[in-house]
Amino acid sequence: MKASPAQMLPALSAAEARHSERLLALIGEEVRAGGGWLPFERYMELALYAPGLGYYSAGAHKLGAGGDFVTAPEVSDLFGRCVARQCAPLLQASGGDILELGAGTGRMAASILSELAALGALPRRYQILEVSADLAERQRVRLAGLPPELCGRIEWLSALPEPGFAGVMLANEVADALPCRRFVVRGAAVHELGVSLAEGGFAETEGPPAPALAHECARLFAGLGASPPEGYVSEVCLRADAWIASLAAALGQGALLVFDYGLPRRHYYHPQRATGTLRCHFRQRVHDDPYLNVGLQDITAWVDFTRLAESADAAGLAVEGFSSQAAFLLGLGIESLVAAAGTELERVRLAGESRRLVMPEEMGEAFKVIALTRGAALPLPGFALQDLRHLL
Repeated sequence: MKASPAQMLPALSAAEARHSERLLALIGEEVRAGGGWLPFERYMELALYAPGLGYYSAGAHKLGAGGDFVTAPEVSDLFGRCVARQCAPLLQASGGDILELGAGTGRMAASILSELAALGALPRRYQILEVSADLAERQRVRLAGLPPELCGRIEWLSALPEPGFAGVMLANEVADALPCRRFVVRGAAVHELGVSLAEGGFAETEGPPAPALAHECARLFAGLGASPPEGYVSEVCLRADAWIASLAAALGQGALLVFDYGLPRRHYYHPQRATGTLRCHFRQRVHDDPYLNVGLQDITAWVDFTRLAESADAAGLAVEGFSSQAAFLLGLGIESLVAAAGTELERVRLAGESRRLVMPEEMGEAFKVIALTRGAALPLPGFALQDLRHLL
């Protein structure tokens, strides 16, 4: 018999259980206020971002080996160094700054700044927009150890910059945490998934789709040429449109680089992908039950990169590159960075880290990179080896 996610996950401490119970109570109040049912999108928003209680608003250790998941910058500084190699010509072409959205532990910022210093291509400022107060504090501690000429360029923002930003915006594993709507197909009709109260927590139940979701599913299915099979479950991230629009409104000249696990639309909504892409991360374990450990685990969904491209086009940005993470890093010379290591021991270590970043069975193919630009003929060496825009 297959073990349930609850049986696979480590037990909570008493303090963790109390924290989760407080968030459960808050969400329960909203379920009752909504007549006993809450759309999954709102549930996910509260689970991740409820002030002081949501996963990204509270102080849990999220990233790295001791946290819930590991991102590419945490795997190796090679990732940030390659990103810096892409930023350098963009900064030279557009001038200005770097803005990182959700900077994790600050490790990518540190590696990018160090590499840009070595390349003689430092930005005027390295800005960080971070929604998690806990992560922002961790970033400050880590980045305070940089040389003064680098540390002095860093500043934290509480909101997006005013229109006219020039430079490079970076979003690594941000889009997957945007709250999404979920649906199931019953009798060729779309039903929206949400939560109702149940003993000890919540139960996933179906309701009539919100008009925006019904309209979007009709558009998706028409574009794909067929309706999904009976019982098909998936997600639609309507918030991605407003997210891209807000970034585009701030970007005067330069590029937005989005890194995330995801797919072009035809692959995302393939009939065989019948259970959706929703995933939860808790202490290096991945499962698909978003109603466990509420407020203590990450909840994500894969990114529909076609939606990002459509949103960019609507907001006046050009889609100038789309590739796998592997092709992007190889195009920027990750192999040369490994070869340039000072000792054989370091080369072996870096080679292992590089494999994890680029191999198909690791992060190389599941993760994609898209470049959304404003400004003519911006240099994009990271996309020289592969152009997947025809799949969008």
